[in-house]
Amino acid sequence: MKNFLWLLVLLPTFTIAQDSIRVDMSNPHATVYTHLYFLQSDSYQPKKAAKTILGLSEDKAIEKAIKIKQVLDGKGLFVDLNKVPTNSNYKDSIGYSSYFRYVLFPERMPQIYVEKIGDNWYYSTETVTKIESLYKEVYPWYIQKLQKLIPVSGHKKILNLELWQITGLFLMLVLGYLIFLIAKRVAFFILLKLQHQITKNTNFEVNKVIKKLAHPISLLVMLTFLDKAFPSLHFGLTTNTWVFLGLNITETVFWIYVFLKLVQVVMRIYAEFTERTHGRLDDQLVPILHSLLTGLVIVGGALKLLVLFGVDTTAMIAGATIGGLAFALASQDTVKNLIGTIMIFLDKPFHIEDWIEAGEVVGTVERVGFRSTQVRAADTSIYQIPNSKLSELVINNKGLRLFRRYNTNLGLRYDTPPELIEAFVKGVREIIIAHPETRSDSYNVEFTGFGDSALLVMVNVYFKSLTWGIEQSSKHRLHIAIVKLAKELGVDFAFPSTTVTIENFPEKKGLNPKYNIDKERIDAVITSVVSDFNKENPSETSS
Repeated sequence: MKNFLWLLVLLPTFTIAQDSIRVDMSNPHATVYTHLYFLQSDSYQPKKAAKTILGLSEDKAIEKAIKIKQVLDGKGLFVDLNKVPTNSNYKDSIGYSSYFRYVLFPERMPQIYVEKIGDNWYYSTETVTKIESLYKEVYPWYIQKLQKLIPVSGHKKILNLELWQITGLFLMLVLGYLIFLIAKRVAFFILLKLQHQITKNTNFEVNKVIKKLAHPISLLVMLTFLDKAFPSLHFGLTTNTWVFLGLNITETVFWIYVFLKLVQVVMRIYAEFTERTHGRLDDQLVPILHSLLTGLVIVGGALKLLVLFGVDTTAMIAGATIGGLAFALASQDTVKNLIGTIMIFLDKPFHIEDWIEAGEVVGTVERVGFRSTQVRAADTSIYQIPNSKLSELVINNKGLRLFRRYNTNLGLRYDTPPELIEAFVKGVREIIIAHPETRSDSYNVEFTGFGDSALLVMVNVYFKSLTWGIEQSSKHRLHIAIVKLAKELGVDFAFPSTTVTIENFPEKKGLNPKYNIDKERIDAVITSVVSDFNKENPSETSS
């Protein structure tokens, strides 16, 4: 009896001690623990849980506290108390560095968080305000109406599940399958119409990708329906956690697949566009962009999956950034080459198959990669130029020329009469005009100076064709015509020589050539040579 009296005396003391231990809101961990602990079935005391709600009456606070837990349970959001900070002055690092708050699930449920008010931590005003809309989103009104219609027999348990839950799960799966079939037809119809609008023609490869896209999109629609409807079955937190984890993983995998296929469709359409453009540098950009976009989709999807498994991607990205910076410092040449590649694709100083001169390198551009550019020289050897150096060089893109310029000097003997020099210049001009591969409106043939051993006649012409082989053939025909003109006129080409003057002996003839400067003969020779040149090239002249 004495022990019983002591128990009655000490019981209020034990209760007060228990409240002081349990009801604690000095830090985020204590507040969340207090809220969840007193709403468990074996420690159910909603009045104590409601103390985490500030500024409401006790009844309202109890209602809000219960709904917060039901929303978390319904979405399968398991609070890992080991990760909740115990620092009473904890500051949010998500975007409010000067704000004392802690968000329980930043990615999946950012509206629910605790904040410091005075010396204690409470559920935020935003959380209390939005909990009603969140609750209705998780548990729609029609579900609440249907639950009131469930008979007593529907609450009988089979394998720890109530009969109405099993029936509702079966009906939800059947309805989800019907939604999948309908969504698949609608998705394929819309995607096919969209493809016709974009490409304006029927492409077999694009159509195959469109068909593959319709399937995962319709599955995503079905998964969205299951995500919205499953909380209404009121399964336990553990069941909801695993179900929603599986649904979210499946949804993320499908989204990765959809974006990969979208990248394939977009790059296929872009490839068809580049095939119609003049330059081939865009063609080289297609595989590079395809690899880049594919990598971004995979990395983004992997980060999303890590978030679902509770990995803090913010810290991981920060660590990767620091590691990436260190790696970049250790591989500056690679980074420079990557930047050079970007500059080449932005500036487009040349295209694939252009003939360029870059420093000592002369040749045809064959490939532009991430790190370097391949240039094939005239002797078919390959130059591998780092893009960082190529972007800094002065590039002479001969592939962008409108015409091929040819400039040379013809040396005539110093004893050539002025009349024959004029005749020779006139004849060369007429040959250039008659030549089918030269520009007749832009040329220069002039007696320009006196060389060491010859009178210099400059010939400056522009060939129409940009092809190297055709240019050489055109030069050949021009040279042959000039040589024939010189032979018929009696004009000799000079070569390096030394003239020695000696006394002419009686009855000895000098070595100097005799020039015929008869004007009628000169005109006849020029007309004949030009006429013969035209006869040798009848098809080119007529064209």
